[in-house]
Amino acid sequence: MIIEPTSWLYAGIGGVLIGIASLMLLYFNGRIAGISGITGTMLLKPQGDTLWRMLFVVGMILGGVVLLFAFPQAFPTEAGFTRSNGALVAAGLLVGVGTRMGSGCTSGHGVCGMSRFSPRSFVATGTFMLIGGLVVAAITHLMGGSI
Repeated sequence: MIIEPTSWLYAGIGGVLIGIASLMLLYFNGRIAGISGITGTMLLKPQGDTLWRMLFVVGMILGGVVLLFAFPQAFPTEAGFTRSNGALVAAGLLVGVGTRMGSGCTSGHGVCGMSRFSPRSFVATGTFMLIGGLVVAAITHLMGGSI
């Protein structure tokens, strides 16, 4: 993927929007925006507060769909992207299982926990990043192709 000169701006805008959404969820619901916790509780342990969880997840999905139609160039389609849709779905499911096993995800620890200077979140996020990088390097080395 070619990095455009303004790609830092898009990343910055996305980061600000994620921060605002996380802040609003904490302010209005008193909840941390941990995506694996929100989704896992909604699917595995439905409680009386399922509606806001469903709306949160649907909003994330709809946001991606709207972006696809409004700004399709944000989604990689060039020949350099070598992973199949099945591999991407499998990777996403494995990440979801791993975050539930590890009691947190990059949104809960990386966005919300680190912004609150939680030592546990700094360790968890560092571990996510290190292991993720090692897995990508190993899979790329074993299966060939580009990252």
